[in-house]
Amino acid sequence: MVFYMQDFEKLGKQYLSGVSPDKLNSLLQSGEVEKLSKIIDPESVEAAAKSGDSAALTNMLTKILATSEGKRLASRLKDMK
Repeated sequence: MVFYMQDFEKLGKQYLSGVSPDKLNSLLQSGEVEKLSKIIDPESVEAAAKSGDSAALTNMLTKILATSEGKRLASRLKDMK
C-alpha cells in the first residue's frame, strides 16, 4: 500500500479532530517531543512521505516507537482521544 503526504495529512486531521488545542500544544512542548525531534531527520520523513515510501516510513516509526520517549508519546496520543 502506498501512502502519499496528502494521505498522512488527512489521517492526522481525522485523528486530531476534537482534540483541544491546549492539549495538543502541551503535548508538542513535552520532553518526549523535544527528545524525538533530535533523532528524527525531517528531510528523510518528508522525502519518504512525498514519494509514498511506506516501507521507509514504517521503519522510521518502528525506530521511534522503540524508544522510551516514543512509547510515552504514543501512550499520550492514545489517551487524548
